[in-house]
Formats: sequence, C-alpha cells, structure tokens
Amino acid sequence: MDPIQQEYELSLKLFVVFSRANRAVVDRIKEDIKNYGLNPTEFAVLELLFHKGDQPIQNIGKKILLTSGSMTYVIDQLEKKGLLTRKQCKEDRRITYASITEEGRLLMEDIFPKHRNVIHDMFSSLNREEQEQMIHLLKKLGLQLGSQSID
Repeated sequence: MDPIQQEYELSLKLFVVFSRANRAVVDRIKEDIKNYGLNPTEFAVLELLFHKGDQPIQNIGKKILLTSGSMTYVIDQLEKKGLLTRKQCKEDRRITYASITEEGRLLMEDIFPKHRNVIHDMFSSLNREEQEQMIHLLKKLGLQLGSQSID
C-alpha cells in the first residue's frame, strides 16, 4: 500500500475508533443522568444554572446547543418538576431568566458529585498526561474544523 493510501486508511480507522469511543462515553453519561430522573438536556440546563446562576433563557440554548423551541419545552418540564422558575428581568421585560429553585439546587448538590465521579471513572484508564494530551488534540481538531467553511 502506498503512503497516501496508508494515510487515508489511518484517517478512516481514527474516525471509527473516535466515533465508537464517543458513543460509549455519551451512552454512559446518558445512563448515569437517567438514574436521577432527568434527561441529558434537563441535566445540562440544571448544571448550567447550578454553576453559573440565573441565565436568560435565550442564552441557555446557545450555551448547551439547543434550538429555542426545544429550550422552551425543557424549561417547561423542569418548571413542572419544581426544579427551576422563570423570572422577568426588571430592567428589560423582554428578557426572562431561568432560575434554579431550592429543590433544584438540593438535587444538584446531591447528584453532581456522583456524576463527576462517573466522569472521572470513565477517563481513569488515561493518566493525567494522556488526558491533557487528549484535551489538546481534541481542541486542535475542533478548532481546525470550526474554522473551515462547509462549501
């Protein structure tokens, strides 16, 4: 096999391995979050509010990569569960904030450390240096792909 063909084969193998590893990580995270009676999107919203405080609903979707229609549905579901409330902005009535409730905060105080441990365990087969190298390489890949046009 010529060197160019070997490069293509290596890229294909990398894609398959990366895809399978990503799927395994995502499946394990979904499984963990499901144990807490939440779906991954609900968890992402609560985690954002828990760590960053009240957020304009319009900005939450951007931060966790959700469309505005999906965001409204998730906010509605979390509100029904008593885990967050909506608050009008006093300065600009066009802006509505999502705010974690006391019940939501207590839930996150309970489950987030467990969730963090699951994530830590998932990557424990890699030592610190390997984890840092993986972060660097994935950022490099993401930045390179993000800077290319799609045409």
